[in-house]
Amino acid sequence: MLISTKGRYALRVMIDLAEHQGEGFIPLKVIAQRQEISEKYLESIIKLLVKSKLLSGVRGKGGGYQLTRPPEQYTAGEILRLTEESLSPVACLEQGADACPRASECRTLSLWRGLDEVISSYLNGITIAGLARRGDAGNDYVI
Repeated sequence: MLISTKGRYALRVMIDLAEHQGEGFIPLKVIAQRQEISEKYLESIIKLLVKSKLLSGVRGKGGGYQLTRPPEQYTAGEILRLTEESLSPVACLEQGADACPRASECRTLSLWRGLDEVISSYLNGITIAGLARRGDAGNDYVI
């Protein structure tokens, strides 16, 4: 599993909006500048987030984007499942995948199912609020 720039940037946008939620609607240009993301690329990500009702947007003067729920109610898993084709470690566990003809004989299927559960559980346990609170970015690695 490799998380795309779309997924990583979507998380950054959501964290940015959580950190500035008291400021009302935040213009796309401001988010793009703060996050050092191309406005054009950010537009496509924000469209997806608005379409999925994770963000609301207002056009015109004083317009921009804001979260539709409190940051505690968004998980990293929810956002990454929206932006990524799959978070599954192997193709046979992807949503809607055809049944694998080797499943009954597969010695590694339980390994992949377990990993899939760990990934899902981990990402569903991390909220945007929690990511916005973390200090010392990059110094929170735990083994």
